[in-house]
Formats: sequence, structure tokens, C-alpha cells
Amino acid sequence: MQQQAINGKFFRRLSATTVIAVYLLILVGGIVRSTGSGMGCPDWPKCFGSWIPPTEVSQLPFDYKDIYAQQRADKNVKFVSYLTAFGFEDLADQIKNDPDMLKEDDFNAVKTWTEYINRLIGAVIGLLIFGTFVMSLRYWKVNRTITVLSFLAFVLVGVQGWIGSIVVSTNLLQWMITIHMLLALVIVCLLIYVYFRAKAVTELVIPNRKRVSIFLMITIFLTLIQVVLGTQVREALDVLSDSLNRSEWIENLGIQFKIHRSFSLVLIAAHFYVIRLLYHIKTLPKSFRILLGVLIGSLGIEVASGVIMAYFGVPAAAQPVHLLLGTLIVGLQYYVLLQVGNKSLKIVSAE
Repeated sequence: MQQQAINGKFFRRLSATTVIAVYLLILVGGIVRSTGSGMGCPDWPKCFGSWIPPTEVSQLPFDYKDIYAQQRADKNVKFVSYLTAFGFEDLADQIKNDPDMLKEDDFNAVKTWTEYINRLIGAVIGLLIFGTFVMSLRYWKVNRTITVLSFLAFVLVGVQGWIGSIVVSTNLLQWMITIHMLLALVIVCLLIYVYFRAKAVTELVIPNRKRVSIFLMITIFLTLIQVVLGTQVREALDVLSDSLNRSEWIENLGIQFKIHRSFSLVLIAAHFYVIRLLYHIKTLPKSFRILLGVLIGSLGIEVASGVIMAYFGVPAAAQPVHLLLGTLIVGLQYYVLLQVGNKSLKIVSAE
């Protein structure tokens, strides 16, 4: 392929590294949430007004809570005006009238540095995505889709940063956290597609290719629904954590948890049906079979981590793992879909 002459090996390594780094950030973000460190830094992009956060409360002014609550209030006024301008009056009223929106926690050095490290990793990933875009410029004449999507991923990182600042200013407003996570998945999929387009991939000639592709897309859609349901359960847990012990959380969850738990059976069935459609093709490359194995293995561990949380009091260590695997499964599904839909290598079916 012509684009392979344009330092393709380095670009593929860079784009793959960037995808892995984004997943690392998702894992760290899960740790931030499970440890309650999301408001460890009450401002953004700095942390307590500094690029190097404090290590003890004596380094802060005595009225630091009032200072940062007012800063967030000013930012929320702008955000509310945007929501109103786009016709989301109810959401705007929710932010304006919620007394918890400007609640300021006591300084906690561990939570502050946990959130700060999360931001540092995010900054490094932003540089990696920018580097991916810069290197993609070499593809402009031969495969401009790579350049366009790399640029789009870079733009979305900026949007993601702005949404992150709103998450902080609104004191971890739940639906904003959901948008923040879903946008991270969009960025991951863009980067995966960029890697795929830059790679010399061979075609898998699969019987009923269209049928397999349709069921893969359905499975991805079902997984995204499950991810959103999971965020709703997480929101309910955040509320319960203020008044109940961790061991009491699960028994006090509402219908969201029951739907989320039951829906996992639908996902398991959908995955095994897709795998069944593919695995009987004995001439599939070993690398593709390994990919399918990783997908099923990730799904199994994801279900196991959900069971652990449900029956062992939602241990904090299981929460980030559960989140990471959920997003990893989406990325693996998408890459399998790209491989199935590709049409450049002829592999004769065993049938």
C-alpha cells in the first residue's frame, strides 16, 4: 500500500500507544471516582490556583472554600446561559437551584493529588493525540481520512477538557460525567479507526459478512446501553455513599441496578452468538482468533467484577476495573467490526 512508505510503522505505533494511553486515563478516572477524589481540585485546569497543588491545608487561605465555591458559581452562570440558549431550561434550572452544586469539601491531600495525577495523565494524552495529528499530515495526499479523523480526535480532546471543567464546576453533575465518559469512547474509536486505516490489513472473506456486521453493530449498541445503565447505577451509589455504609449500598439500589444486572445476560448472549458466527470459519487468521478470545475474556472478567461488586459490598478496587473493561469491550468490538468489514485479503471459507 502506498501509505506504508510514509513512515507507516512509526505512525501505527504512535496511534496504538495513544489508544492504550486513553484507556489508562479511563482506568485512572475510575480510581478517581471510586476514591471520591473527583473534587480533589476545586478549580480547573489548575489545582487550588496552582500548577503544583498543596500538600497540606496550611498552604491555603483560611477562606479557600468560599473562594473556590465562588469561582465555580461564576463558571456555572456561563454554563447555565449556554443551556438556556440551546433550549435546555430544565437542566439550567437544576444547576441554578441545586444547593449541593457549590458544596466545597474539606481539603484532603490524598484526594487532591489523586485528581491532579489524573489531570497530568490527561495532559500527556492530549500531547500524544496532537502528535498523532501532526504525524497524520503525511497521509494527506494518499489517505486524507487518517488526517481528518486525527484532527477530529484532537479537537474532541479540547471539548473533553472543557466538559471536564464543567464536571468540576458543577460538583460532579452526574449526567455531565456520563457525557464525559461517552465522549472518551468516541475519541477511542476514532483513534482505533485511524490505526486501522494506517495498517496493512487483509480481508477476511466471511460467509454472511453483512449478517455478521449487523449483529456486531447491534452488540456494540447493546453494550453502549449497558454502559449508560452502569453510569446510572454509579449515580445512585454516589447518593447512597453519603448516608449508608458500603455494605448497605447494593440492597438499597433501585430498579436501575436490577435492569443493569439482568441486561448483562442479553450482552453475554449477543457476544456468544457473534462469536459462534465467526469461530466456525477454520481458516481465520490466528491473530483474529486471539482478538476474539480477548474480547470474550474481557467480557467474562467484566461480568465477574460486576458479581464481586454486587455480592461483596462494592469494593473500591473493583469499580475502576469494571469501568475499564466496559470501555475496553467497546473498543475491541469496534476493532472486530472493522476487521470483518474490511475487503482486501482473500481467505477462502472452510465451508
